[in-house]
Formats: sequence, C-alpha cells, structure tokens
Amino acid sequence: MRATRLLLCVLALALAAGGPAHAERIKDLVSVQGVRQNQLIGYGIVVGLDGSGDQTTQTPFTVQSIINMLNHLGFTLPPGTSLQLKNVAAVIVTASLPPFARMGQQIDVTVSSMGNAKSLRGGTLLMAPLKGADGNIYAVAQGNVIVSGAGASAGGSKVQINHLSAGRIANGATVERAVPTPLGEGEFVYLELNSTDFGTVQRVVEAINKNVGASPASAVDGRRIRVLAPVEPDSRVAFLGRIENIELQPLQSAARVIVNGRTGSVVMNQSVAIDTCAVAHGGLSVTVSSEQQVSQPAPLSGGQTVVTERADIQVAQQGGSLLTLKAGVSLAEVVKALNAIGASPLDLIAILQAMKAAGALRAELEII
Repeated sequence: MRATRLLLCVLALALAAGGPAHAERIKDLVSVQGVRQNQLIGYGIVVGLDGSGDQTTQTPFTVQSIINMLNHLGFTLPPGTSLQLKNVAAVIVTASLPPFARMGQQIDVTVSSMGNAKSLRGGTLLMAPLKGADGNIYAVAQGNVIVSGAGASAGGSKVQINHLSAGRIANGATVERAVPTPLGEGEFVYLELNSTDFGTVQRVVEAINKNVGASPASAVDGRRIRVLAPVEPDSRVAFLGRIENIELQPLQSAARVIVNGRTGSVVMNQSVAIDTCAVAHGGLSVTVSSEQQVSQPAPLSGGQTVVTERADIQVAQQGGSLLTLKAGVSLAEVVKALNAIGASPLDLIAILQAMKAAGALRAELEII
C-alpha cells in the first residue's frame, strides 16, 4: 500500500513540475475520414500438437472439420469411423486488414482455441479463409503458431506461465482482396478528432490555415474538419503529409477520474481538482476463528466420543477521525490530500464516489 501511495505521489509531482505541455502533431490528434482498418474472422484447424489438442468426444465440430478436410483432399473415410484425435484443435482466426492493403500483402493473425485444447504450442494452422462483415473472403491464413507461454504437469501438479490457448502468426495471412479506401469526397478531405472537443477543433483549423495559407480548413462540428485538398492523388497525399506534421498546442483535457472496480485501480489526469470538504474514513474488520474440541462421554454411559467445533467471532472497528481536505488546484495536491486519509485503493473508490455526489470532486467520474 505504501509503495502504491509513493508511486502516485511521484507521478503527481512529476506532472505538476513538468511545466507546459509539449506541442503535438495534428496526426496524433486526428484521423482521415475513410482511412480505417477492417476486422476479419475465420475458422481453422491447428495440427501437430503434442497431445494437447481438443478432446474429440466433447468437441464434435473438430472431428467434423477433419472429415470435411480429408474429403476435400480426396480421402473418404468409411461410414461409422470413429476418430480419436489428440493433436488437433479447432481455432478462431482473427486479423485486422489495414487501410490501402493490396493483394499479396501479408498481415499478422491471432489464433485462439475454441474447444478444450490444453495448449496450441508447436501447432501449425492449416489454410483458413478470413472473411469480412460482408461475408467475402479478404485473406487466407496459414503458418506455425507462436505461443509465448509454457506449461508442464505431472503427478497431479501443474505449472503454467502466460496463456497457452492463444498465439500469433507473424505475416501469417496473405491479402486476396483489396478494400477500396476513399481518400476524401471530391475536392474535400475530412479530418476527425480522436475525441470531441470544440476548442481543439478550432486550434487545428487555425494551425492548418496559418501554415498552408488560403484558409483551406473549416470546422464542421465538434469533431470534424473539412479541408480543401488537391484533386490529383499524388498532390493530395503530399498535401495531407504536410498537414499531419503541423504542430500545435492542444487545450488541456477535461478533468476525468477513471475507476476500475474489478482491480481497484484509480487514474486521474492533471485537470482534476477538489473543493474543500470533510471526509471521515474508518475500517470495519470481522475475524472468525474456529477451534475443534473433543467431547468425551461419562464412563459406562454408552455415549460416543465426538468432535465439536467452537467458533469465535470478533468485530473490530478502526478509528475514523473527520479530516478536512482543502481545495486543490493541481493533481499533486489532490493526491496528497487523498493519501492523508490513509485509505486503500478500494476504499478510495467509495470516497471518490461520495465526493462526486457531494459536489466536491470537480471531475468526471467514470467507472469501468
């Protein structure tokens, strides 16, 4: 706990003492409308596993896939043939098709077990077509699966490092169909901010018009910017490359506190501030202990010796004095004030929620 508080204080002081923010390039703040990735998905079979594949009695789709593959290769199994396979696993293959990808280009794929295979380590993915949302095949994947984890088991004991039922294939898929990527509509190109912010949109427009001249940029709304660009593809690419490298000073981001209720993580940005408020925090602990005792019957009573259990329950409440938190204008002061309460990260979540409800937390509280 002390290490966590010390780390928060160091980060806060570093942010507070860091001075003004550095200028950012436009390419780090916006994206070109229409220039996007496309998700691909496919079904495949991984072979060559060392006895760690699917249990075919519980995954009938794996056996059916092998039978279909053998029929496609010209082998017909007699009716009623029972396959007991240990080195085969059914998998789902996923990939992202980058913009402007062309036929023959290679992309990375992720292979994930969909059955009860223990490990995909050492396996080889057989040819698996990858489809887009429209049902068309855009790439074909095949290759050796690389799994970063390792594991072993013997005598009822098991040890495992990282995840064994998913892996990657670098350049494992070949693009077979290109996706048209329109670079603007007619003479205009639209830039989209990564997050909606009217002030940042205005600054981007001013930076483009100042560096390019002739005022080609105008704001459409709080996220989109319309830019007049050359029509010729070569000139348009050069024009967009010039715009992307223009530097500007973005506005300070909105105050936000992100809380992860599952892990107890709390992250604040440098715009967070608090108003003067009073907080009382105290911990309640319940201790339950049990002790086994032997109950011995009297001599010649005909009773039986039995083991009884005696439980002892104790409730202790730690003192929680009322602490006044002064209004803070920087992240360092906010962290220092919250650390003075002596709360754990999980307790801090409840305190922040209460401060937000009381109107003392000047930030957006987002729980994920």
